[in-house]
This record gives sequence, structure tokens and C-alpha cells, in this order.
Amino acid sequence: MKLAFRQIEPFVAKPDPAARVILIYGPDAGLVRERAAMIGKSVVADLNDPFNVAVLTSDQIVDDPARLADEASAMSMMGGDRLIRVEDAADKIVTFVKTYLENPSKHSLVLLVAGELGTKSKLRELCEKSKSAAAVPCYVDDARDLGRIIRQILQDEGCRAEPDAVLWLSENISGDRAKVRSELEKLVIYKGDDKTPITVTDAMAACGAAGAQSFDDLVYNVGGRNTEAALKAYSVLTAEGVPFVAVLRAMQNHFRRLHRVKSEIAAGAGLQEAMKKLQPAVFFKVEESFRGQIQSWSLSSLDRILGRLLDLEAQCKQTGIPTDTLCAQAILGITKMR
Repeated sequence: MKLAFRQIEPFVAKPDPAARVILIYGPDAGLVRERAAMIGKSVVADLNDPFNVAVLTSDQIVDDPARLADEASAMSMMGGDRLIRVEDAADKIVTFVKTYLENPSKHSLVLLVAGELGTKSKLRELCEKSKSAAAVPCYVDDARDLGRIIRQILQDEGCRAEPDAVLWLSENISGDRAKVRSELEKLVIYKGDDKTPITVTDAMAACGAAGAQSFDDLVYNVGGRNTEAALKAYSVLTAEGVPFVAVLRAMQNHFRRLHRVKSEIAAGAGLQEAMKKLQPAVFFKVEESFRGQIQSWSLSSLDRILGRLLDLEAQCKQTGIPTDTLCAQAILGITKMR
């Protein structure tokens, strides 16, 4: 079964019993791990239980075609259902998964954990179309979704944050869910016993060293045509292990916002009026830079930039050229546009 966006969180919290095989995939490795753990714990209390949990790799399944079915059909020595977790799931096991789905076990859940799988992936297609399977995508959160997640994580820790702090965090911390949690843990430790609401100053003090400032440095230097500074900010992000897709989404989001405001102005709105329509609002510390870029770029140039970023995403999926090289070339090209 293929899940709509609104169905994902409820499914992860309470998986459909009809899905005996669940594929969890996507570019956000932290979110993949988090959702795999949540779904796994719906079957077994301890994910390290040697009696009720079996961990396989794709290579093991290929080397021993009966291994998947044998593990899934085995009865638990201690009673209860079993979890079969397949690491690094890939298209090379699709035949074995398809055969298993013809007669899946009612007492075992097969959890396939994968990285990013394109729309042409046979494994993803199988799990999306089968009534006995499900595919759970894990994409990097955009700023609005991330804001909701940040508030929830902080609430679970007994903390609350001012709206401006949530806005700053959602626009600046890395898109990888594991890193988001790590940064928020630092923020909670920073606050300690202080139960006052988290402020922008708190957020910047606790999380500023994790690439937050570098995201702003990247998008505003790219938009400001500052080639050297933009490439330096990109290098900082890659050195910190920020995934390419998070960098791409940050640039796409920035130029989409510029494009939207420019379109509003072209339709007759004033600059301030158009900027007020943006959600989330432009952070006050970069308002001046944002206004300057609105005046600097034409609508047609912004169209070309968004097209180039779309092409960049396609190139990274279709060619063998390293994403770092392609992204650096795109940054260089955009900053040289006039």
C-alpha cells in the first residue's frame, strides 16, 4: 500500500496489521532509523531480543533464497510475534520479497530498511502496490513540518519555546531527523533547570555550531551572488555530514520564497505587504538581505534558478557524478547569473 502524507504518522504509530512487509526508505537516514524503531517496537518490546528479532542483510537473502521465508515462518521460542529486519534493502531482493508476499506469516513482521529509492525502484513499487505490504517514505522535513516536530520534541522534554525560537530552529538546524534531535538535546541541556521559554538567543547559543548559521550563510550568499562565501558555507555543511537533499531543499525553499514575493509585487503588491504573506515569516536578522535580493533578482532569473535546482536534483539521481561536485557547480552558476 502507498501511504499519503497525512497517513504516514498514524501508520507509524499504529501499523496496519494487513501489512506483513513494511519498507521504510528515504534520504533522511535519521528519520528512517527513528520510524524503523517505532514500528519494530509495535511487534517486540526489545529490538535486541535474540529470540524474537532476526536481523538480515540483502546479501544474506541473495546468497540464501530461503532465508527470508525461513526466518519469518519460525515460531518464537518465548512466545509472541517476531520481527525480521532487513538492513540495506535494495532492488536485488525484490524477487524474494515478492515470493514471500504470496504467503506471508501472520506472526512475523518483515521490516525492510533502505536508503533513498527512486520512483523506478522495483522494491518500492512492489511494496506500494501489494495489499500485504506498505512503503513508508522518510523525506527531509520542510520548515513548517519541522517547526511542529521541534515543538513536540521540546514538549516531550518538558520545555517550551517562543515562536521566534521555533522559527529560527526550523529554518536553521539540519534536515536530518537524528541531527535535529541531537541539536534539541543540546538545547535542553543548555537550559538545564531554567523552565522559562526557550528564546532565539538560547537557540543560537546552543545550536549555532551545528551548521545552523551555515544554512543561512549558504542561501543568503548564493542569493547575494557571493560565490566564495557561498562555497565556503557549502563546504562547512558537507563537512558536518549534512545530506545533499537538505542543502538542496534549503536553496529551493529560499528561492521559492523570493519568487513568491516577486510574483506578488509583479501583481501589484508592495514589498512589505508581499513579505508579510510568507509563512514562516522572514527571520528579522535577515530581513534586510532578503529585501535586497528581492530587488536584485528578476522574476525570469528566479524562474531559471528554480529550474536549475530541479535539474540538479534529477542529475544527482541519474548520473554517476558526485553530488558534491554537481551542487558546487550549481552554486557557482547561480552566483554568476546576472
